[in-house]
Amino acid sequence: MPEDSIEEINFEQINKLAISKPLVSHMYTADPSAHVFNGNIYIYPSHDVDAGIPFNDNGDHFGMEDYHVFSMENIQSEVVDNGVALHVSEVAWAEKQMWAPDAACKNGKYYLYFPAKRANGIFQIGVAVSDSPVGPFLPEPDAIKGSYSIDPAVFEDEDGKHYIYFGGIWGGQLQKYRNNKYDPAHEEPIGNEPALGPIVALLRDDMLEFAEEPKEIKIVDKNGETLAANDNNRRFFEASWVHKYNNKYYFSYSTGDTHFICYAIGDNPYGPFTYQGKILNPVIGWTSHHSICKVDNDWYLFYHDSSLSKGVTHLRSMKMTKIDYLEDGTIVTIDPYGIRRMID
Repeated sequence: MPEDSIEEINFEQINKLAISKPLVSHMYTADPSAHVFNGNIYIYPSHDVDAGIPFNDNGDHFGMEDYHVFSMENIQSEVVDNGVALHVSEVAWAEKQMWAPDAACKNGKYYLYFPAKRANGIFQIGVAVSDSPVGPFLPEPDAIKGSYSIDPAVFEDEDGKHYIYFGGIWGGQLQKYRNNKYDPAHEEPIGNEPALGPIVALLRDDMLEFAEEPKEIKIVDKNGETLAANDNNRRFFEASWVHKYNNKYYFSYSTGDTHFICYAIGDNPYGPFTYQGKILNPVIGWTSHHSICKVDNDWYLFYHDSSLSKGVTHLRSMKMTKIDYLEDGTIVTIDPYGIRRMID
């Protein structure tokens, strides 16, 4: 739901709805990455602040500078703010803009993956390590070698391998890369040219570096054709996430300027992924970013909107709602404010 559509919204009513009630209201939180570790739910969002920077397509107004980790004993329990887990001032290579993070666990260690801009204005992805899922996290001295762009998301497959997905166009700078090489002359494809895909790499056993050269993922239509750059309702923009359901790999993502969370299905972590439909219709605010997490026997969508800030795009609040699957494995589209669910 873009900013020009919010004039008639009753924000007070929205924030009381069970489906739209913010998980926390004492601070602004966005891009929630949710996981179950040791039987508890942990949420790793970005921390929105008002940086006093005007809105622009580069995303400079998203001036986040630290991360808090939130925890829940179960899906209905109180959400606990465990305080600052990592601040940009602790990251030697990073200057600003600690955008959407994710976390993973291996062998009793917890790994926080995060994007940030270096002093030269280029995004890279870093990793910080802790003995606790809530931190504090100790960052590695430099960014992950060969990393770039934004929105890291880590998926653990059943064989114990971990894959990291990343990338975002416009302010996320993915359009400046081809074959993992940066060139400021590169721009986003246009028209019927193939859309840029997100990037994936297997993580090394120590979880600190890539184990291989990153690869571009193809998101295709039912005919196997790569989605076109001008297919704004379906093409990838940012916010990668992968989960596995009934032995299929579900790659979900944001379409950015059309404000949908969509998904595609594949047979392996590298894709290709075939487009299926929408998970979440547009929310209040320009951005849409999510994660999908299984809690006990149910699946939940964690997402954000800007209803608590009455439509301020860079002051968002994380929320959650249950996901429903049909017998064929497709996901029932969620309407965040109207009819709770409707078939896409």
